[in-house]
Amino acid sequence: MRSRIGTSRLYGAMVCGLLAATSYAGNVMAEGRTLTAQDYAQAERFMPYNTMPLVDHAVRTVHWLDGTHFWYVDHDVHGDHYLQMDVTSGKASPLLDHVKLANALTKAGAKSIKVDKLGITDYRVAADGRDQVEVGGTTYLCNLKAAGECVDKSTLVKTGKEPGALSPDRKQEAFIRNWNLWVREVATGKETQLTTDGVENFGYATDNAGWKHTDNAILEWSPDSKQIATFQQDQRLDGDMYTVTTRVGHPELSAWKYPLPGDKNITMIERVIINVPEHKLVRLKMPADQHRSTLCDDVSCGENGGWDDVKWAQDGTTLAFVSTSRDHKHETFRIADTKTGEVRTVFHEDVATDYESGNGAVNWRYLPDTHEAIWFSERSNWGNLYLYDLTDGKLKHAITTGDGNVTEVLKVDPKTRTVWFRGVGRTPGVNPYYQQFWKVSLDGGEPVLLSPENADHTITMSEDGKHFVDSYSTTSAPPVAVLRDANDGHTVASVAKADITRLLATGWQAPEMITVKARDGKTDLYGLMFKPTHFDPQKKYPIVDYIYPGPQTGSVYTYGFMPSQIDDQSLAELGFIVVAIDGMGTPWRSKSFHDTWYGNMGDNTLPDQVVAIKELAQRYNWIDLDRVGIWGHSGGGDATADAMFRYPDFFKVGWSESGNHDNREYEDDWGEKWQGLLVTNKDGSTNYDNQANEDQAKNLKGRLMLVHGTIDDNVPFYNTLLVVDALMKANKDFDMLMVPNQHHGYASATPYITRRRWDYFVTNLAGDTPPKEYSLKPWPWK
Repeated sequence: MRSRIGTSRLYGAMVCGLLAATSYAGNVMAEGRTLTAQDYAQAERFMPYNTMPLVDHAVRTVHWLDGTHFWYVDHDVHGDHYLQMDVTSGKASPLLDHVKLANALTKAGAKSIKVDKLGITDYRVAADGRDQVEVGGTTYLCNLKAAGECVDKSTLVKTGKEPGALSPDRKQEAFIRNWNLWVREVATGKETQLTTDGVENFGYATDNAGWKHTDNAILEWSPDSKQIATFQQDQRLDGDMYTVTTRVGHPELSAWKYPLPGDKNITMIERVIINVPEHKLVRLKMPADQHRSTLCDDVSCGENGGWDDVKWAQDGTTLAFVSTSRDHKHETFRIADTKTGEVRTVFHEDVATDYESGNGAVNWRYLPDTHEAIWFSERSNWGNLYLYDLTDGKLKHAITTGDGNVTEVLKVDPKTRTVWFRGVGRTPGVNPYYQQFWKVSLDGGEPVLLSPENADHTITMSEDGKHFVDSYSTTSAPPVAVLRDANDGHTVASVAKADITRLLATGWQAPEMITVKARDGKTDLYGLMFKPTHFDPQKKYPIVDYIYPGPQTGSVYTYGFMPSQIDDQSLAELGFIVVAIDGMGTPWRSKSFHDTWYGNMGDNTLPDQVVAIKELAQRYNWIDLDRVGIWGHSGGGDATADAMFRYPDFFKVGWSESGNHDNREYEDDWGEKWQGLLVTNKDGSTNYDNQANEDQAKNLKGRLMLVHGTIDDNVPFYNTLLVVDALMKANKDFDMLMVPNQHHGYASATPYITRRRWDYFVTNLAGDTPPKEYSLKPWPWK
């Protein structure tokens, strides 16, 4: 699910750990080639850690310092260069003296600092004029005049170790300690307790979605940094989840709150407003809300601890928020008086399946000065924006209309009544997954396209809304980054143009864009196909389907440029055709497309995968339809096992990683959003039976590998054990790798798991012999 069974599931396949293995010697299909270490080394050349450094000047995002300056990283053969551009002149200059900074950081205690790869993750000018840089998770204040010196900011002010949520004026940060909310002054480290009645499992601002549980504080500061909107989260009656470590002696038990679909008691939140200077708490006068959001399966969808469905008025007197029902079918827009706690319900939206407020971002906005709200809805079968009157809760008019989706509202200017947004599928003849950038009036009218290139666009807007940096690319054309005027989209200056000369010198080739028909024989599906660089059209190749079924994302990570999509090209290099196809039921298309298998998650896009591969085999006689493999991680792991059970005569070999094989054993919000609330019939059957892999396991015919981390706190490894138990009871042979002491991603075991996956397909699908225990390079990801 790209919100974590998502990004984690797509990228979780890239991060794998140590393991114990059980396998058996199966029948090799035929005596084939014997691959050498050189063959695997050739495949490894196309792994991300080898290809990404060979792309020069690929600027995708920038960081705005103010309305007229932004900084960015420009990489080339000599390393990383930190530059800043002046919008008024269109000229770029060094952001910092790399040599001075490297020396100063090293003296300040930073480890492994290199002049050509400083690893800066954040930069800003501090209040006293010094350079504030973040490297390796540590913030330094640096004076680079004269000889140059840096000091670890944490040594200047003694503070607690709890992660904090910084106020807009950057003078305070809020944090959780002992289930209560505190603030500390950034300059002095002085700490003040704001709440006192927080207790275990009924604490303030706590972050726990079951699959995610961190020490971050979930809250929203008011614009003037004087108030905090947050909640007291009640988990006291929630059920627990457990994992144990593997070690000599007594294992370490971890337990945390993890509600499941159908549980009578799940997490609830009581909304509160805290006046920070007065240390006063106002509890909103309404019943407790569900721990839900309008976008994802968590109350907070972002990675920075923000609370997406809460919007402050600029003066802090009112707060708008949206309450989401447990099944995500009912949304209620409300406004609270922050002084009295009075709450007014403004309007509702009810849907038949599940409501989402955008494709990647919460898109509703609060416009208190004009008593209006921007609302996102797919009521027309497409994601469009609507304007509501907050005085009576009635719809005024549609802001955008027609086919295609608004995916992300980036800025609203109430004065000029302008909305800037990214969208897909709004331009005929353009790939429906390519993001483009538009502006439109709040009063309606035809949107203005600001990024005309037929490509996928990544946009970073200035805070004043006057300019934006547009980085556009396709799967074969590397990024071009330009500075543009936000009024009409004309190019103000060139930022960078990527150069893949060094990448091409390795023999790299771009994946092929493919279009096939869906199960209905009418709908176009899109995907990518990877062939060996030594491809011979006279040969027959086994085909491997990389799958991520959604419903929150698809199999293709991006239709923009990426030198390696996981290890698809590397696997192809070993003698396979590899495909990734976004089937029906995945997002970014129409609402009806997305809802194809709502309530039937056992579908997993598999009918589309099968017909698509068959169509490709008819189109290309070099695809061997008798040798079809499939693999995926997380949701893709679930879909892989499902494919082996539901289509046992089609899929011959499957590699299933960390699958949520039965969503009754996965966190409540995921299943209840996509499958619906759990209903148990009189005969004991349920509406969740159609998605339970263990009920289909008896159909297995081919070779299946099940992989799971033993302390996976996202998708508990009991999911895989349910399938193991069913396979054993059905007397089925299968393979299994348990990864001791690893979570949903496998971390340090990634090279081992990746190599074993290559071996598995080489041996069991291609009928070849892999080299003995080839050692892949350790991945640089943590």
